[in-house]
Amino acid sequence: MTSNKRKRWISIEAVIWIAVLGFVGYRIWPQAASAFGLGSGGVEVADVRVELLDGEAVSLSDLRGQVVLVNFWATWCPPCRLEMPGFQRVYEEYADQGFVILGLSTDRGSQRTVRDFLHEMGITYPVAMATAQSVNAFGAGNLLPTSYLLDRSGKARYTVKGFYTETALEQAVKRLLAEPAPEAQTESEVAG
Repeated sequence: MTSNKRKRWISIEAVIWIAVLGFVGYRIWPQAASAFGLGSGGVEVADVRVELLDGEAVSLSDLRGQVVLVNFWATWCPPCRLEMPGFQRVYEEYADQGFVILGLSTDRGSQRTVRDFLHEMGITYPVAMATAQSVNAFGAGNLLPTSYLLDRSGKARYTVKGFYTETALEQAVKRLLAEPAPEAQTESEVAG
């Protein structure tokens, strides 16, 4: 191989490696940020009201004071199906400490299809059908799954587009649950 061809090949190989590493970093960063508490101080989210599959209405403002995972998903989405059992385990472990999941199904089919799927998967956390209002409030795109982890004040602290690992979610939930509730912060600021 001539010297010029070799240099050109090395340059092409370097560009390919940079692109691969950039893509991997882009996909891993949200998981790492969530797991280790890096970055986000929180982004305000508009209040959203949805009707759960059981008929009960719930809004994000109703959930203030709790750590909330808002998860956009669909029954036909393989990564959604993979992450849901891990979500269920984290929900069961931390629900009594103030953690709730609000699943928002983007399925176009009937609610019965979604209910049957949830029953088959053993999912017990609250689920509603996603509305245009909920999609717009979060700026949720077409990538499924997409998850938003909200702190007790209702701010979106972490966004994970794609599969959200159980380990990263659990670490983030434990850390956010350990933070003082908004009322506690206000009381201590008044006292201080």
